[in-house]
Amino acid sequence: MLSRKGLIPEDYLLTRLAEDVLQPKFRAKPGKARFVAKNGTCNVAHTNIREQGRFLQDVFTTLVDLKWLHTLIIFTMSFLCSWLLFGMIWWLVAFAHGDLDQRGDDFVPCVTDIHSFSSAFLFSIEVQVTIGFGGRMITEECVSAIIILIVQNIVGLVINAIMLGCIFMKTAQANRRAETLIFSKHAVISVRNNKLCFMIRIGDLRKSMIISATVRMQVVRRTTTAEGEVVPLDQIDIHMDNPVGTNGVFLVSPLIICHVIDKDSPLYDLSASDLLHEDIEVIVVLEGVVETTGITTQARTSYVADEILWGQRFVPTVSEEDGMYAVDYSKFGNTVKVPTPCCSAKKLDAVGGIARFKLNEGVTLRASVRRRRGGPAVVRRSRLDS
Repeated sequence: MLSRKGLIPEDYLLTRLAEDVLQPKFRAKPGKARFVAKNGTCNVAHTNIREQGRFLQDVFTTLVDLKWLHTLIIFTMSFLCSWLLFGMIWWLVAFAHGDLDQRGDDFVPCVTDIHSFSSAFLFSIEVQVTIGFGGRMITEECVSAIIILIVQNIVGLVINAIMLGCIFMKTAQANRRAETLIFSKHAVISVRNNKLCFMIRIGDLRKSMIISATVRMQVVRRTTTAEGEVVPLDQIDIHMDNPVGTNGVFLVSPLIICHVIDKDSPLYDLSASDLLHEDIEVIVVLEGVVETTGITTQARTSYVADEILWGQRFVPTVSEEDGMYAVDYSKFGNTVKVPTPCCSAKKLDAVGGIARFKLNEGVTLRASVRRRRGGPAVVRRSRLDS
């Protein structure tokens, strides 16, 4: 891994290269499984699927989704089986016409120089891959041999198209491009423009751009409806304020994606103390078109409650040096503590917002959540929380 060699800092997460880490830093709370892993893989197991035949209705996608070892085995066996099948057919044609028996010079065989199954197998390979060594060839003596020749050529072209297309799609899969799309390991909640905001940082390590990049976020939590129905994985979309003010992001340098926690946000009732024991997971999906290939790619990650830092914000990573902008990726995941009220956005709106809250406090607020070494988490409460 690049991070082990010191080439990539450990302050941010590669969406795919983290799969080889034996002991990940971030683990969900005991007894609570995460829906999406930090490297983007979905933690879902599909069991008791009765209609397995549906996968065979889309053979090409099934082949692309297989592992490389299985794909290479099927690739090899498809050619070997077709060569053996038509080799057997050519041997039967020669046997039925009497080509295997030694005859005079005036005898015209269906296929010249076929004396055994080995020679029929070699002729089958020559026909399907158009080698044409010149020793064995078909004659106009047998109409059945001409029909078999046409059928084998068509079958060979179909096998080549399917298998080579499958190999190409596996090598050009967009998830490889997602390895260089990075997310911050932590999400932060702090005040931005006098509003309580949930923020993450995204970046792209390659110079080739992601065209029409979009970012979506969802909150996954266990909810109960008014009728008493328990929804174990309730997915709730949350609105984001993109840095460029449009639906797409211009991902040339690292960007901070911000979600304003307002009355329409699923985090509206969440306070710093609630975050310590809340069973919540925020899923982030970055999607766009690869500039060099034109294929749509997608990178995913998630943040559980332990990975959300209350009262912190990201440090700047872009600086101007010698007439150009430089990005310092060693600071990609670095955060600093900032004054942040530890109450929920709902309580802040109840007292008139951040400005009125600061006026009522009369003191400078500090980052409100901290943990004692070896002890439970401690929350500094303001008068508003009491």
